Amino acid sequence: MPAKASADSSPSRAAAGRNERRKARTRAALLDSARTLFARQGFENTAIVEITDTADLGVGSFYNHFDSKDDLLAALLKQVLSEQLTALDSRRVGVEDPAEAVAIAHRHWIRLTGEGPEWAWLVVRLDTSFELVVATQGDSASKDLERGIAEGRFDVARPELALHASGAALISSMRMILTGADIPDADSAHAEGVLRMFGVGAAEARDIARRPLPEVTPPAGGEVRA
Repeated sequence: MPAKASADSSPSRAAAGRNERRKARTRAALLDSARTLFARQGFENTAIVEITDTADLGVGSFYNHFDSKDDLLAALLKQVLSEQLTALDSRRVGVEDPAEAVAIAHRHWIRLTGEGPEWAWLVVRLDTSFELVVATQGDSASKDLERGIAEGRFDVARPELALHASGAALISSMRMILTGADIPDADSAHAEGVLRMFGVGAAEARDIARRPLPEVTPPAGGEVRA
């Protein structure tokens, strides 16, 4: 008599797996559609029905995954910021000095503002933008700061305030660039200011902030999008 099929290979489990994969594909299609439309015509000018039409889905599919357009935007920004954190990590491979690591991080985000102004605008306009940036890269930034303090590279009285101040400075610098401020070598100038905020001497901060910026190494199987 043949052995009974295991629970893992039962038709119901297989159907559940297909359903989860279908949901994941639908969510990804909505995010990709929104990403394209927001970049092309802006968040405010994009209707939910345009997002679903571009994704070749019904409006009901949208509400199966997101409560509102703002909810989708928050998910999209979290996705974009996570992708960029992966790209940033690739720039910092082999970098031992926490001061240089901090400079590379801030220069990365400032460079991206010029290369991908559409998503950068979304970041700086959102009320939750600062919280999203902190939630996405805060752990890495906090570790850089803590390591710099432990190694005597940074001198700050209140690390948590210094971390938030540097994040607020980043959002402010991004906004200035997006509104047309002409800042020569903006990425280096901003990074130099952050290092000075962390207690690095003027001459050394300037030197570190103006070193060649390491290239991004694309992840296996694709490119990082701005």
